[in-house]
Amino acid sequence: MRSRTALLAAAALTAAATGSATAASPAPNGAAAAGCTVAYTVQTQWDSGFTSGVTVTNTGDPVSGWNLTWSFAGNQRVTQGWNADIAQSGAGVTVRNVAHNGTLATGSSASFGFNASYSGANTTPATFKLNGVTCNAGPTDPTDPTDPTDPPTDPGERVNNPYAGAKVYVNPEWSAKAAAEPGGSRIAGQPTGVWLDRTAAIEGVGSTMGLRDHLDEALTQKGSGELVVQLVIYNLPGRDCSALASNGELGATEIGRYKTQYIDPIAAILADQKYAGLRIVTTVEIDSLPNLVTNTTPRPTATPNCDTMKANGNYQKGVGYALNKLGDAPNVYNYVDAGHHGWLGWDDNLGPSAELFKTAATTEGATLGDVHGFIVNTANYSALKENHFTLDDAVNGVSVRQSKWVDWNRYVDELSYAQAMRAKLVSLGFDTNLGMLIDTSRNGWGGTARPAAPGPRTTVDAYVDGGRYDRRIHLGNWCNQSGAGLGERPQAAPAAGIDAYVWMKPPGESDGSSTAIPNDEGKGFDRMCDPTYEGNPRNNNNMSGALSGAPLSGHWFSAQFQELMKNAYPAL
Repeated sequence: MRSRTALLAAAALTAAATGSATAASPAPNGAAAAGCTVAYTVQTQWDSGFTSGVTVTNTGDPVSGWNLTWSFAGNQRVTQGWNADIAQSGAGVTVRNVAHNGTLATGSSASFGFNASYSGANTTPATFKLNGVTCNAGPTDPTDPTDPTDPPTDPGERVNNPYAGAKVYVNPEWSAKAAAEPGGSRIAGQPTGVWLDRTAAIEGVGSTMGLRDHLDEALTQKGSGELVVQLVIYNLPGRDCSALASNGELGATEIGRYKTQYIDPIAAILADQKYAGLRIVTTVEIDSLPNLVTNTTPRPTATPNCDTMKANGNYQKGVGYALNKLGDAPNVYNYVDAGHHGWLGWDDNLGPSAELFKTAATTEGATLGDVHGFIVNTANYSALKENHFTLDDAVNGVSVRQSKWVDWNRYVDELSYAQAMRAKLVSLGFDTNLGMLIDTSRNGWGGTARPAAPGPRTTVDAYVDGGRYDRRIHLGNWCNQSGAGLGERPQAAPAAGIDAYVWMKPPGESDGSSTAIPNDEGKGFDRMCDPTYEGNPRNNNNMSGALSGAPLSGHWFSAQFQELMKNAYPAL
């Protein structure tokens, strides 16, 4: 089946250790029957701290308002939480619902997460209580997921959110590069996307891993639980028509090669029953379809290459073909690229882009059911959430929308944009349970330059520029941005309609070279990657804001990796 199913679920994204408990308790004096299951997952752990995700499922009668309690066995201290109100007194932790997840119907779940410090052992809590009812495995509980009489989960049935309750594949090649950097071991265990950016990447280039190598390694990492593998499908004819640094190997008319030499071999590998137990997330062709809306005639930002791709229709054909073929495997979850708020957030961009996404998703045999969701901010830098100003603010009677930074955009950050794009897509006929991914790999904008308060209310520009987290010179700047930092760590179901925050762009991999570098990868030199470049209409003729000394796109850029760690938010 291709459609998304059931209620939006939430659970931990990755696990270094897991603990779970289940229970069903009789109702006292005719009160609502109580029961619960709890999955507690350590997603990431380092020398002095860890990130955990917790999913609580109500197996009893519906409840309105809940609290979950447990006690740590060691000296763990919660330092930050999300999706719930978390308090700690001594070893005891009390978690209360927030407004959007307070009602738990029978069988429904709520998920939250937290960061904590520790030293010594980091033992999983032994006992959890939901509204005072102990969640511990009971042999009479018909919902006990560990009951040996339960049938196994059907690997052919897609779950609503593939990230819920699953670990996510850690690319050993990226992990090794990260770990080799000073301080890099702090994030080397994070999951990142595997980029299939040319045909040769399917089998592997030189000593690098090919697709089967990654999937085989994923089976090893999976163990007995669920595991997501994140693939970036990125090789359209005339790829990324408005840029040069990320041009690809296929010419504008080579749609036949794209189908037979690129998509078909990938689809054949993903359909191998050996990998049927993996949840395979494909992010389909970033930086493609939005170009046909914003960078074609009569727009002032039009390029000849984008006009060519709009005329020949090969972006739509390629995306449709990929969705159709990859979507045939029941364990594949297709997420289509939907740009970012600094690209499509304006009135005359968002609606037409959503319409174009629908066109592509019903081309070359694809249907809307082949689309599990969309991804935003892939390989970009737009802030997840701007907290110091809103579109409703005004300074001296001048709306924030009139500031140079916002420039009449309808959105100021990626979370609000992703949720609005999702609503628009659902209104056009996409599944009502459509999920969104947000790439937070490089949008943290922490460090000493991160504003702690709104800007001064002297002018609207001073107010916005003084308070915004995103410190780019212009929203249109996209290459190796100076001052950027790692963003939110990968996590499942962090907000309404969002399947996960992901690191689809591996931190430390360049966006493009600072100077022209001869290569056999089809990658050109884009002046937007040149720190001396004074801009073009797509960034309103501002400086590029790029770091110097960058290698070809996709190649390791140590200086950027170090800066991303230094400016991480939340801080490492």
